[in-house]
Amino acid sequence: MVNQDTMEEKESQISQFYNDKTVFITGATGFMGKVLVEKLLRSTKVKKIYLLIRQKKGLQTKVRLQELMSAKIFDELKERSADVMSRIEAFSGDITEHNFGLSEEDERRMIEEVNIVFHSAATINFDEDLTKAVNLNVVAVFTLMEICKKMKNLQALVHVSTAYCNPQLKNISEEINPENGDPVGIIDLCQRMDPSILNRSEMTAKIIGNKPNTYTFTKALGESALVSEGGCLPIAIVRPSIVVAAWKEPLPGWLENLNGPTGAIAGAGKGLLRTVYCKREKIADLVPVDIPINLAIAVAWKTASQPSNAIPVYNCTSGSINPISWGQLETLTLASIRKYPMERVLRYPGGSYNEYAWVHRICQIALHSAPAYLMDTVACVMGKKQVMMRLVEKMHKAQKAVEYFATNEWKWSNDNMIKLNLELTEVDKKTFNFDLSTLNWPDFIDDYVKGTRQYVFKEDLATLDEARRHSNKMFWIEKCVQILLFIIFGKLLVSMFS
Repeated sequence: MVNQDTMEEKESQISQFYNDKTVFITGATGFMGKVLVEKLLRSTKVKKIYLLIRQKKGLQTKVRLQELMSAKIFDELKERSADVMSRIEAFSGDITEHNFGLSEEDERRMIEEVNIVFHSAATINFDEDLTKAVNLNVVAVFTLMEICKKMKNLQALVHVSTAYCNPQLKNISEEINPENGDPVGIIDLCQRMDPSILNRSEMTAKIIGNKPNTYTFTKALGESALVSEGGCLPIAIVRPSIVVAAWKEPLPGWLENLNGPTGAIAGAGKGLLRTVYCKREKIADLVPVDIPINLAIAVAWKTASQPSNAIPVYNCTSGSINPISWGQLETLTLASIRKYPMERVLRYPGGSYNEYAWVHRICQIALHSAPAYLMDTVACVMGKKQVMMRLVEKMHKAQKAVEYFATNEWKWSNDNMIKLNLELTEVDKKTFNFDLSTLNWPDFIDDYVKGTRQYVFKEDLATLDEARRHSNKMFWIEKCVQILLFIIFGKLLVSMFS
């Protein structure tokens, strides 16, 4: 009997393309990078995957590679394939260094062996210092192209950008904006001027112009760098919007950080977050992480098999295909949080989205800062560590960073992504799925909430019954407090007017 996996591999153009190929990935230790590595190992027979990993906090590159591979998403893969680690190798380096800090031997191997490059390394801190953001998101692109131009067998370079690189436009096409700015000029400015001057908020605001932050500004410049210096390199760009938990793979709901909406889910789930500033009717353009990863893998195949003179851009967004509004997201998330409560919630999950900034600020003070101050005061009296105010301040800073994206709306064209999906075989559409039209938002939000519980807070689903009991107890405590406050307030009013 013919093995089913073997039959599907023969019918998969993408899997066949990756057979015996060598891949180089930057940003592999990040959220999207891990999913990319796992997917390539599981669904293709790549010969080798080279990862650029920098030393961090005294940890050697090999140790960081072991940490990466210890992530839960690799467990099944390691059980199924004993040789999985032999297909991965880490190069010690840093995208901020000249030539990525590669050793001569590592560079030689890259030049001789690499066929496909995925560049996903970047700073995703919206409020990063301008000079640092330029170094990570622009200079690194130039460095990568210099290395790629030396590669003898390069077939595709896929650059992961962002759908928000041109937020000053309301309708965003699958093209590189010629008015992004001069990346070489900005780099020269950052190298010549005192960083302490450039990184002042007033100076940074003047330089980035109509962009809301240094992240969107430098990601746009990174795209322009590809145009100005890409030459004859086989380049393609993938632009995901707000990347969230996994839809189907590697594990439903898998994630590992508190970025974007995940921070709101975590805060609301623990009863800490009670107010969010957004426009309910605006579209929340979310994409599960497996969608841009599958798209990037398919884009590399397309770029290598059907070369283009221009740099193709693929907007990876959900708004025009399967839209969900911020108001719908609020309703679904709150229902899921109450269905799958977190352990030891501080308050019963509640609150709401506010459409007026001044109302939101008042709610932050009344519902976040005041209770946190009270809890820290009690902790101080009891001789315990005071952490709540610091936690709330950090949460407010994170909220401020994403407010721009939650109060505005964009329309992206997805023609290239749709056309590419139509070119795939049925096997490839299944194996490397990036069609969002069949995503069921209520089911996905359930998985997203459970994923936040499992993978961020490390809370076993076996504790759900206990968590529900605690959550219900907090519900009645909150109601009793509200009734008590209402009675006290009523008596005060009576005494004032009697």
